[in-house]
Amino acid sequence: MLKPIKSNQQYELALARAYVLMQKTTKPDSKDSDELEILSILIKEYENEHYPVPKPNPLEAIKFRLEQINMSEAELSEILGYRSRKSEILSGKRKLNLAMIRKLNEKLQIPADVLIQAY
Repeated sequence: MLKPIKSNQQYELALARAYVLMQKTTKPDSKDSDELEILSILIKEYENEHYPVPKPNPLEAIKFRLEQINMSEAELSEILGYRSRKSEILSGKRKLNLAMIRKLNEKLQIPADVLIQAY
């Protein structure tokens, strides 16, 4: 019977069991696939509580997204309005305003909760 993961030892055992289940060829809705699904939920919850991943800095997120989609900084100027504004923002001299956050969220698909963080 599956139980909540409450210790690092239980976490390690759950990871090992999930690995074994992932190596099997399982059919959907089988006992093994259900066990793997439940284990993955329990593992995720334990990791979220004990190993939280911090959100990226807004400027790092913008630069990363530009690189990811092969967009130049010049093209970013079109989203933000002015070329000088883009430079000021990427250098940290100017903060993002609400309109910029909305545009970056819409055009670059960067989550707003990442963009609104203090930096």
